Amino acid sequence: MNRDSNLYTFLFAAIMVFVVASSLAFTATALKDKQNENVRKEQMQNILSTIGIQTDRDQAETLYNKYITEQLSLTLDGSTDASVDAFKIQLATETKKPVDQQRFPLYVAEVEADTYYIVPLRGAGLWDAIWGYMALEKDLSTIKGVVFDHKGETAGLGAEITQAWFQDRFVGERIFDDAGALVGINVSKTNNDPQGNDKMDHEVDAISGATITGDGVTAMISERLAHYTPYFKNTLDANKEEVTAPEGMEEIEAVTEEAEPIAYQN
Repeated sequence: MNRDSNLYTFLFAAIMVFVVASSLAFTATALKDKQNENVRKEQMQNILSTIGIQTDRDQAETLYNKYITEQLSLTLDGSTDASVDAFKIQLATETKKPVDQQRFPLYVAEVEADTYYIVPLRGAGLWDAIWGYMALEKDLSTIKGVVFDHKGETAGLGAEITQAWFQDRFVGERIFDDAGALVGINVSKTNNDPQGNDKMDHEVDAISGATITGDGVTAMISERLAHYTPYFKNTLDANKEEVTAPEGMEEIEAVTEEAEPIAYQN
């Protein structure tokens, strides 16, 4: 075949495209399981990070199984759907469903006798999706820690939501006001407490030049947490019942107080 002909050029290009495409397809298929495993362990790392447990990928699953005691798939009314694996819920597709058909994953952690509740988050930034996790303390209002990530926010601006200095601003803030209403956390450029000393103002200082991404974080937190409030209320009510004195305990205490003190000999 004449190497200078158009037919030769066409055939050569077609063969090269086929070879390269086949190689890429084979590589992608061969690495798919490994990629999925890495994504799974990264999810575990992010969940653990919100409760102050830092780990590498190799130790992520071991520590996850140690500290995460429950994985719950919640319905809109706050009940649990045991038929759905919470860890496998993909918010990218779940949030496209009607809200009454969605399932809301929740992770419960136990660390040194302290209980934490970890809520996955997903919303929209300036250019594309943003997501993360938020851990709440046992009062289900105080933030223990957060982690955020994004798909395409601007480097040096909106992409800064992934930085520890921004995420640390949320620690200690409260998502409910004194009246018990969900107010979330406002990422505000007009915040009067840029040092984050006031943990009752429900605000953190915004990233300069990243107003839309900050607004996205604000909206994401409020929208996602709103679906968990029925479960939060049920859990808090249950916790109150657990610490209530058993029936008849008041009478026993009263009798004890009225009894004559016992004198012991030295």
